[in-house]
Amino acid sequence: MLQINNLQARVHAHHGLIEEAIQRVVSSGHFILGPEVKNFENMFSKFLGSEQCIGLANGTDAIEIGLRALGIKRGDVVATVANAGMYTTTAVLAIGAVPYFMDVDLDTMLVSFEEVERAIKDEVDAIVVTHLYGLAIPEIESIAALAKANNVPLVEDCAQAHGALHKGKRVGTFGDVGSFSFYPTKNLGALGDGGAICTNDSDVAELARRFRQYGWKEKYSVQLLGARNSRLDEMQASVLSEFLPLLDASNRKRREIAEKYHFGIDNPNVVCNKNSGENYVAHLFVIRSKARDSLKEHLFRSAVMSDVHYPIPDHKQTAILGLYRNVDLPNTDLLSNEVLTLPCYPEMTIAEEKLVIDAVNSWVP
Repeated sequence: MLQINNLQARVHAHHGLIEEAIQRVVSSGHFILGPEVKNFENMFSKFLGSEQCIGLANGTDAIEIGLRALGIKRGDVVATVANAGMYTTTAVLAIGAVPYFMDVDLDTMLVSFEEVERAIKDEVDAIVVTHLYGLAIPEIESIAALAKANNVPLVEDCAQAHGALHKGKRVGTFGDVGSFSFYPTKNLGALGDGGAICTNDSDVAELARRFRQYGWKEKYSVQLLGARNSRLDEMQASVLSEFLPLLDASNRKRREIAEKYHFGIDNPNVVCNKNSGENYVAHLFVIRSKARDSLKEHLFRSAVMSDVHYPIPDHKQTAILGLYRNVDLPNTDLLSNEVLTLPCYPEMTIAEEKLVIDAVNSWVP
């Protein structure tokens, strides 16, 4: 059975680098916020073109701590999309802030300038935009300019878009803060949880560093409420430092697989993703079908796993359903019933790529 993402193949392909990284940490005797974290933070900030990088425990903490460092507090309103798996909404609720949901464009499946403009007119206190599925938001430059002109802090959620470019500039560097996840399946993935934020604001960076470690200004002196223990592990940082130089090549391979799908998938009952170029790093290859569940079952019978990213929009999640009964997000709701993710990862073989294409093309609803 062809999996959505074969992490075993990735580990096998880079076994030597991983072993070297782990042994380096073991030999050093430093395991928390040591030289490996500092080295990775420096490497990643240079890669992005950002002045500061702060390693954190995971991507959800990155969004929460990024927002806290920007001054978002209980009762503030934070605009976000509802088609990205509840991660930003979870971070917003953890602060005690209030989510404000923006709809997405049907073609890109990403937030539009018009929706951000609507949120700003409704006087939200901050905005989180998501570069979903590995595609840089086409209007990110204008969105960032609009947010800046209105003094509304902007966070870019880049958990699925490591290395994506917009007009030669890396995503995560347009807003006030860029947040990243290093969950193992990400384009830049660790061997466990991990995350980071990047920023050009030294004050925001300093606050983020304090938020990640109990609110300390100095050891054992807590002067900041709302903080936690959210530190990127030395082991994970060492592995990420080995994987980072491979990221651009890995993203090119993902795009190559995506292009084969673009040209190979020919089924009138499927809307195929046509993204290409450096603004797309193919974290997930998502197609659409009005008979999505039938297609998913057919792929399983054809030995191809698929998944739905994501089946339940945030505003329809049971935990908060009563708060958002009157929210109208027609495109988000439509996509949640049609999207389907196909396998797309750098270690795929030509035979596996063909298996996916043939399976999709042979489906009749």
